[in-house]
Amino acid sequence: MNDLISAVILGFVQGVTELLPVSSSGHLIIVRDVLGISLVDSLLFDVVLHLATALAIIVYFWSDIVEMFKNPKEKMVMWIAIILGTIPAVIFGLLFNDSIRNTNVVVISLILGSILFFVAEYFAKEDKILSVKSGVGIGFFQALALIPGVSRSGATISGGLLFGMKREEAAKFSFMLGIPVILGAGFLEVIKSFDILAGGSLDLPLIVGAVVSFVTAFFVIKYLLEYLRNHTLVVFGWYRIALAILVLILL
Repeated sequence: MNDLISAVILGFVQGVTELLPVSSSGHLIIVRDVLGISLVDSLLFDVVLHLATALAIIVYFWSDIVEMFKNPKEKMVMWIAIILGTIPAVIFGLLFNDSIRNTNVVVISLILGSILFFVAEYFAKEDKILSVKSGVGIGFFQALALIPGVSRSGATISGGLLFGMKREEAAKFSFMLGIPVILGAGFLEVIKSFDILAGGSLDLPLIVGAVVSFVTAFFVIKYLLEYLRNHTLVVFGWYRIALAILVLILL
């Protein structure tokens, strides 16, 4: 497949699935396997796509981020929740960074993640606001996303629901909590693979993939926040199960 077309496909998949509760790592693995996509600088490409997604989150929530820096005392709970909530993913990420990344793991994780959605929706009360305790708890749910197919946003939103938060607020915190993790993971890969990445070049497919990922992610944030005001995660759960079954049939 043409590299430019591959870049557009992967950029779109990354932008959509990083933020929707369906698992970006799982979809990227599946899309590559099913379509046989193989780019020359695949590591560099993946890193750039993740950083482009993080940039989309920062741009979308720029006013909220600025407000946090302007009024740190008023936003103290958010600050502490993000800082402490990031720690579990950092610890488990360093310990289990070499997790198995194959289609079989993705299929199992897609199904188990869907069960988490159903359980979270069943027990959801939506009668509490973000607290330091819930922020730390959601951070442990975020660490589950180290397993391909789990979905970082899906796990954290589910965690927010289990801690009594409203879906939209849980999603917003999920995005904010994801900024340091996605940026950190991206820069860690840059440091670990500097020699490989240094040989890469900012060619057209890489730039196009990054732009597609950024634009797609930006609009997905807006869509998901609006969707969760009046809808549940259940539809995403059934989608994940259907995708798992489809992958088993195709592969």
